[in-house]
Amino acid sequence: MDNTLLTMLQRVDTPTVCNAIEVAQGKRGFDAFTRGTMLASHPDAPAIVGYARTARIAAVAPPTEAPEVIKARRMDYYRHMSQGSRPALAVIEDVDFPRCIGAYWGEINTTVHKGFGLSGALTNGVMRDLGDLPDGFPVIAGSIGPSHGFVHVKDIAQPVTVFGLTIADGDLVHADRHGALVIPPDVLPDLEAAIRRLLDTEKLVLDPARQEGFDFDAFEAAWSAFEAART
Repeated sequence: MDNTLLTMLQRVDTPTVCNAIEVAQGKRGFDAFTRGTMLASHPDAPAIVGYARTARIAAVAPPTEAPEVIKARRMDYYRHMSQGSRPALAVIEDVDFPRCIGAYWGEINTTVHKGFGLSGALTNGVMRDLGDLPDGFPVIAGSIGPSHGFVHVKDIAQPVTVFGLTIADGDLVHADRHGALVIPPDVLPDLEAAIRRLLDTEKLVLDPARQEGFDFDAFEAAWSAFEAART
């Protein structure tokens, strides 16, 4: 992914990328996106874009493995997060879902991950410390809660599932307050042009609709131009 495409992806929201992928693919039916409502720590922040660094956690019950095993895995987790291609996102599945109680994403953990150079986090689990999370590291989460519970890392760098979306370590993810998606590698060469084409096409309806005197006749003409541009 070159810097021009990265900058473009950071400037547009996730619904726009969803639509642009279909433009690049030349058909409807793209389905590699989350299902359901997610929460954003910084709703007005730009989209987060990066290669997934994945892990699974749990927090409802204490770990059953030996403390030294849990500690070693925790350090392996942070080592994994500190490495890999950038830009990158932490993508964490809480296996307690939908009964998640452990807020893995608070002031300390977000600050550590930001220090590692990650751009944000995506999880089906819990976040907390709203108002104290660092700028420039949005968290897209499943819920908000006060406690970390018995949170511990279960495994690292394996495929995870977040709100119905399966994400492999290294997948290119785009996320914002609407949810998240995985960008198929085969559309990358055409994605920037597809986004520009989509935005230009949408203006064929949006610009007339924002003008004084917009009526059905103006809509009909605008919609005809819109549909012709999409074919």
